[in-house]
Amino acid sequence: MAAIDAIIKQIDDIVWGVPLIVLILACGIMLTIRLRFVQIRKLGKSFKYMLHDDDSGHGDVSSFAALCTALSATVGTGNIVGVATAVSTGGAGALLWMEVAALFGMATKYAEGLLAIKYRTKDQNGNILGGPFYYIENGMGKKWKWLAKIFAFFGVFVGLMGIGTFTQINGITSAVKNYFDPESLNTVSIFGSEYSISVVIAGIIITVLAALVLIGGLKSISSVAQVVVPAMIITYVGCCLTVLLTHIPEIPAAVVEIVESAFGLRPIAGGIAGISIVILSAQRGIARGIFSNEAGLGSAPIAASAAKTKEPVRQGLVSMIGTFIDTIIVCTMTGLVIVIEGSHTKGLQGVDITIDAFTSGLPLPPRVSAFIVMVCLAVFAFTTILGWNYYSERCLSYLIKPHKYVTISYRWIYIAAVFIGPYLTVEAVWNIADIFNGLMALPNIVALVALSGVVQRETKDYLQRTGD
Repeated sequence: MAAIDAIIKQIDDIVWGVPLIVLILACGIMLTIRLRFVQIRKLGKSFKYMLHDDDSGHGDVSSFAALCTALSATVGTGNIVGVATAVSTGGAGALLWMEVAALFGMATKYAEGLLAIKYRTKDQNGNILGGPFYYIENGMGKKWKWLAKIFAFFGVFVGLMGIGTFTQINGITSAVKNYFDPESLNTVSIFGSEYSISVVIAGIIITVLAALVLIGGLKSISSVAQVVVPAMIITYVGCCLTVLLTHIPEIPAAVVEIVESAFGLRPIAGGIAGISIVILSAQRGIARGIFSNEAGLGSAPIAASAAKTKEPVRQGLVSMIGTFIDTIIVCTMTGLVIVIEGSHTKGLQGVDITIDAFTSGLPLPPRVSAFIVMVCLAVFAFTTILGWNYYSERCLSYLIKPHKYVTISYRWIYIAAVFIGPYLTVEAVWNIADIFNGLMALPNIVALVALSGVVQRETKDYLQRTGD
């Protein structure tokens, strides 16, 4: 197993090397410049559109429901475990790189949402079809359909073996174990290894709950997301604010540490410093940032294409809020709490880092604080499991002719992947997710660059028509 983990780690390092990081950042910077910082200029308009539906448009769900579905897939373990993993392996500076990537990623997410509406289509049954595969095929031309197929292929595996299943259920069961059986005193043998009974029970419960919701399809997922996602984000952000407000004097020092670490002025584990730490911080920060907010990945436009609106720009503005909420707000708060409490320097891993930060920082009994983190992580990760099932199903439907029995069979395979997720190692799970994320992002970034002129023209035309 150690040898397999090492091979996966090497592949991850190749996929998420400097070229891909530069490509994703460059795409966001290019779109930001061409759109004249639309993510900053029109942020207020975005929130207005989020709360007021466009009744004149056609689609399967409201713009708010589409955003919540997208957020259900993005606000997950990346916000709680991913941030912790980034700062523990890449130093506190990884948080700054996450925010930089998110700032430019908002322009990327805007372009994705706009193109999703502009190039969406309908099947013979009147169902809305949209996402990167359709704006590649319909926007770039039929000769580029092979690129759309590549995107869809990796999209299936991102859902089945990456963001959608393994990382989410692994994060949930790890948090449950740390709360109920931290010393692994009650174990059972599975696949030749010993696992805490709490892991087994939590895995079964989440698998059953996921199965009950997933059978209902998109509308079932969006119905759950509209209620659960806003409530849990408010709860989690409230906990973060409590820690920050009770540690105000320590915030400046934490910010200094983050900036110094980001630019190689402060060494991390093993004495790494200088250029090496800048590359490592950027690599971990951007990789985990994209894992968390999915800007450039191409997943969010699949949900955005189902929104009831006729205006591509309007949906683009709503879509970019997802990155703002996910990374600029939630991830930043999580990272600050961790750095303030110094939990990333204690030799802990994964969710243990975040739990340590909150149990130390919240003015509550440690067991209560740990319970809050566990519940937030469980709910965030659960909704991500639901959202990514929809995404990966859409990718599968593009690859092969949609059929009722194929869809149902895939859902059960997806549920099976959720079931086995708790029994994989944490490092392997995150590295596998990173690999498929990077491979899925490549064809989408190519499409965004190729269609950036369309995005610019649509934006200019809409703002002139509406007087904005």
